[in-house]
Amino acid sequence: MAEADATQPQFSIEKIYLKDVSVEIPNAPQVFLERDQPQLEFSFSNQAKSLGNDFHEVVLTATVTAKLKDKTVFLVEASQAGIFIVRGIPESDLEAVYAITCPTILQPYLRETVSDMTVRAGFPPVFLAPMNFDAIYQQRQRVEPAPAATH
Repeated sequence: MAEADATQPQFSIEKIYLKDVSVEIPNAPQVFLERDQPQLEFSFSNQAKSLGNDFHEVVLTATVTAKLKDKTVFLVEASQAGIFIVRGIPESDLEAVYAITCPTILQPYLRETVSDMTVRAGFPPVFLAPMNFDAIYQQRQRVEPAPAATH
């Protein structure tokens, strides 16, 4: 039975942590006197790497920039990370784990961090919308051709 367990795919969370956070309010204190609603811009990135011994780190980063006309009201960048144990999953399937499974786990933590940081900076909370990482991955797969197989 132990041999059968060794070949079964395994996935677990070892640790979830805030890797980096930055808040900038370059036009304070004047920006707090503005009454107009700023425009929000969002960008996201995802990085993954193997740490060896079935440990993998995945980092999901969100950058939120609030602008009023040509002035930056605030900029919040947060990187939520996790260490995951991934065993028995073929190398060819790891990219999907990095791009779908891990970010799906990390996103609620990232959402809370961004909201908390905007409030601590003196602004109303910014809530990141839920993301469908599977759809994002599928779309990227259609746009980026798979590398050619070498023999």
